[in-house]
Amino acid sequence: MATGTLAKARPGVQVRESMFHWEGRDKNGRVVKGDMRAGGESVVAASLRRRGIMTTKIKKQRLSRGKKITGKDLALFSRQLSTMLKAGVPLMQSFDIVGKGHSNPSMARLMNDIRSDVETGTSLNQAFRKYPLYFDPLFCNLVAAGEQAGILETLLDRLATYQEKTIALKGKIKKAMFYPIMIILVAVLVTAVIMIFVIPSFKSVFTSFGADLPAPTLMVIAMSDFMVAYWYILLAIVFGTFYFLLQAWRRSPKVKAAVDRALLKLPVLGEMLQKASIARWSRTLATTFAAGVPLVEALDSVGPAAGNWVYKEATRQVQNEVNVGTSLAQSMQNTGVFPNMAIQMTSIGEESGSLDSMLSKVADYYEREVDETVDALASLLEPMIMVILGVVVGGIVIAIYLPIFKLGQVV
Repeated sequence: MATGTLAKARPGVQVRESMFHWEGRDKNGRVVKGDMRAGGESVVAASLRRRGIMTTKIKKQRLSRGKKITGKDLALFSRQLSTMLKAGVPLMQSFDIVGKGHSNPSMARLMNDIRSDVETGTSLNQAFRKYPLYFDPLFCNLVAAGEQAGILETLLDRLATYQEKTIALKGKIKKAMFYPIMIILVAVLVTAVIMIFVIPSFKSVFTSFGADLPAPTLMVIAMSDFMVAYWYILLAIVFGTFYFLLQAWRRSPKVKAAVDRALLKLPVLGEMLQKASIARWSRTLATTFAAGVPLVEALDSVGPAAGNWVYKEATRQVQNEVNVGTSLAQSMQNTGVFPNMAIQMTSIGEESGSLDSMLSKVADYYEREVDETVDALASLLEPMIMVILGVVVGGIVIAIYLPIFKLGQVV
């Protein structure tokens, strides 16, 4: 089974390509078939004719748009491609197997596009570089190193391990953040429902008492009246503020830097984010350095992979100092953001010539630390959130029932 070349468009003309399934006979009369992405049936027929294949059937395939390609999809692809190359399966056939065996049509199309590029003579790493949304510079650089050294399957295996561990680490952080965020959202929703729908019903009852209401009750009623009258403005302010901060965080380096610095200073949560950043930093540097990438060049991919602006800037400082002859451990110490344990392990790795191994151990250690912090955070936040909810919701309920208790005492 083969996949044809990409259709060549005239300069300045954008050709919309589709996927075609074809069948035909080769020069020996054998029946062959395959899939090809091209600009039309005539392009498919012409391309196959140049290869000595007389087509008997060309049919345009209708592919569903598919789901979004995730990090898990890419990690699975790296693992599958590495396994097949180690087993001696040719590269083109490996792409066929991965693409057609994937449950996500979007991933299948991506594999077919990359396969077509490689088949036309493009190197594998250059084919990956055409899709920066899915393959970052670290991935492409390691694939390039594997192609040059003839150890592509080994580096793909390391990449798969790196991606799997990174995904697992991100999952742990999301797990730690998900529970408190959901509880807070539910608390805000419940409070809003009480203020907008429940309090006004009690207000009409309280006015029939003809007596002075307690101060807490008057305060809650005033807040309820304000929310009933201006709920749409409050809603717009909340969503507008959230949208503005999100866009500012995405587009403004200064805002992103300030947010990342503030996050690292948070109690408990900041410690967890710091350990996660160090784990990703160490894992990325270990993976690139083990692939034979020079240390200064390897640091190019390390900063963005840390996931925090503070460590990205620290990496830039480390890179500049290493470039002028300072040791990696000393450069890390000069930044003031790496813990002593990571610096000492790096120093031992440099002295013993096993830097990649030591960095991997640093990553393993801090990943375990993140696990323990996530468990501790869950056990710590749960009672704190319950206390806050009890104070807020309980305070509103008490304020509502205070006039009723007062009336009962008068009677």
